[in-house]
Amino acid sequence: MELQIILGILGAASVASAFVYALKGLLDQIPDLIRSWRRVLDEARRSHPAPSPEPEEPRSSPGSPDGQ
Repeated sequence: MELQIILGILGAASVASAFVYALKGLLDQIPDLIRSWRRVLDEARRSHPAPSPEPEEPRSSPGSPDGQ
């Protein structure tokens, strides 16, 4: 019975250790992922420039000589 308890503790510790190791590897990749995403967004913005606003034509008011 004692051997099963010891093996259970060692097995749980191994699973926890593998989980922490995998989680650390994932978290180490997040800064690179964010930098890559920002580069993608920057390139998308550069390739599709915002349209420049068109100059509006001056409108004549009803009381002006041009508005008649």
